[in-house]
Amino acid sequence: MTRYPELPERDRRILGVLVQAYIDGGEPVSSLWLAGRGFGVSSATLRNVLSRLEEWGYVRQPHTSAGRVPTDRGYRAYVDQIMAERRASRAAPRIEAMLREAGTVDDLLSHASQEVSRASHHVGFAFAPATDAARLEHLDFVPLDGERILVVLVADGGQISHKVIRPSRRYSIVELQQAATYLNSEFRGRPLTDVRQLVIERLREERTLYDALMERALLLASSTFEGMDAPTSVFIQGTSLLLEEMGSADPEETLQTLRTLLRMIEEKTRLVQLLDEYMNGAGLMVVIGSEHAAPDLRNFSIVAASYNDGRRSGAVGVIGPTRMRYSRAIDAVDSLTRAMNRLVGRTDA
Repeated sequence: MTRYPELPERDRRILGVLVQAYIDGGEPVSSLWLAGRGFGVSSATLRNVLSRLEEWGYVRQPHTSAGRVPTDRGYRAYVDQIMAERRASRAAPRIEAMLREAGTVDDLLSHASQEVSRASHHVGFAFAPATDAARLEHLDFVPLDGERILVVLVADGGQISHKVIRPSRRYSIVELQQAATYLNSEFRGRPLTDVRQLVIERLREERTLYDALMERALLLASSTFEGMDAPTSVFIQGTSLLLEEMGSADPEETLQTLRTLLRMIEEKTRLVQLLDEYMNGAGLMVVIGSEHAAPDLRNFSIVAASYNDGRRSGAVGVIGPTRMRYSRAIDAVDSLTRAMNRLVGRTDA
């Protein structure tokens, strides 16, 4: 993440109190209010400090007569200080016992996303690494505009992948339904890696060995599996907290923010792609507001950490507005991730 010049100790403490007060109350923080927080300096000195913090980009003044609110740079300084001073979380026995009750990996992820949402009071998510052992449950072809076709692939455990293909010819709805029926009856229950290989092998056979329906199905399947990654299990909990989180913001901004976040929750694959871009090895990461490359995500912060089953990495985390309770979110994510690492194979957490 971007680093900024070190703030003087007093300025850093004042900024930390201001950010925490704004997170707690959602209202601009005045120098008069800060004067009562035991810094041992006058209101005039505090006003000078706030002016300096505003000049350096750590706070801003929404209105001329208002107090200050933190900018994304202010949140970043606050989070960096939390990370520097905190001790590593330990997974609570209750959490680990709850996770151990999961009968499958998907149950484990569902429990993890629910727990991290409950502990942080934000939207929680957990996803499993894609696995080559995933088996085909169902495949469907949905016609789009022109010659484009949306492929929906469901693997065992409810893992879902989407892909848009553009075949060399146009297919009718009936032809797409027939192709899906054939592929589902022929390959359901087989590992996806095996299905890929079987499709390739059958297309190499003499065409006199299969009819037109089979040829259409195999060609569509070939386009589907070309370059398609194994599906990923994604679980998201706590969407009912969205309105509470955004309650004090501007109504129009709240509506746009909610639409963006709900769209991401529905798509899920975008969240996975984001985390793939952000996560760089083990450890916990926090992405705040304008640190996102995508403009529509700059009202959000993400706190996430990876876990590893010895072969691949998944992630547990929370997403919410930039006015997030970062300390609570960081502790919740760190504690859950340590428990996950112990349960799925690593013992060094």
